[in-house]
Amino acid sequence: METRELRYFVTVAEESHVGRAAERLGIAQPPLSRAIAQLERRLGADLFVRTPRGMALTSAGETLLREGRVALAAVEAAERRTRRTAEPDRGSRVVLTAKAGASDELMAKLLDAYAAEPGAVEVEVVLSPPGHQALMLRDGRADVAILHRPFDDLSGFDCDVLAVESQVLVVPAGHETSHRTSTTVAEASSIPDLPLPRWPELDGSYPAGDGPELRDLTQILQLVRLGRAAIVLPESARANLREGLAVVPVSDAEAVTTVIAWPPHSTSPGVAALVRTAGRL
Repeated sequence: METRELRYFVTVAEESHVGRAAERLGIAQPPLSRAIAQLERRLGADLFVRTPRGMALTSAGETLLREGRVALAAVEAAERRTRRTAEPDRGSRVVLTAKAGASDELMAKLLDAYAAEPGAVEVEVVLSPPGHQALMLRDGRADVAILHRPFDDLSGFDCDVLAVESQVLVVPAGHETSHRTSTTVAEASSIPDLPLPRWPELDGSYPAGDGPELRDLTQILQLVRLGRAAIVLPESARANLREGLAVVPVSDAEAVTTVIAWPPHSTSPGVAALVRTAGRL
C-alpha cells in the first residue's frame, strides 16, 4: 500500500463520508471513491459499508484504521527525526514531552541529574495537554515522554517505571467533601455540585465526567477553587496545589504508574543517556 492510499482511507474513516473527506483532502470526490475501491480490491476485503448517512467501517476497516494510523505516524516520525538530525547543531537535541502541571518534581530531578552527566545534550521540554504525549512520541514530535498508566496508551513503546502512587480527589477547601478521611471512585463521580471534568478523547482511557472539558490542569484547578468542579489526580499533585484546595484519598482508585517511554527503534545516544539517568534516580 502507498502512504497516499492510507491517508485517503484514514480521512474517509474519520469523516464517515466521502464528500467531507474529499473536501478535507482538497481533491475531487470521484478519484477518492476510486482510490478506496482500488484499495478494497487490492486487500480483498470490504473496508466500508455504504449507508444513506455515509460510510461505516467493517471489521476489516477497523483493523486497517488502527494499523494505518500507526503506519502513518511512523512515516511522519521518520521524516521529522531525519529533518531534525540534519539541522545544524540540533541533531543531538532530545525532545521530552510531558503533561503540563504533572510530575513536576520528578522531571526537575531528572533534568538536573541528566544535565550533570558528562556529554549531556540539550533537552527541549514540551508541555502539552493530557492525551497528547503518546501521539507526539508516535509521530516523531518527541523523542521521549513521561506517561501515566492506566491513562496513556503505552503500546508499542519501551518504558521504565519511575513511580507508582495512589490517587486523590481535589475539591475546594471548606466543601463538605473536604472533611472526609477518604472517598471512593463512585462517590467522587457523583458529587452534585462538583462534576469531574471531561477529558479529551485522544490517546488513552481517561475517566469521563460531566464537567468542563479539561484542556490543562491550571484551568481545571482554578474551576475547582471556584467551586465549579472536582478532579482526581495522582498523590504527587499535592505538592503543587495552591491555597483554596483540599485533597481526599480515593481508596479504590487504580494506582497511577509514571513511566519514561521511548520508541523501541530509537538509536539516539541522548535518549539512552536520559533513560539511564531516570533509572538511577
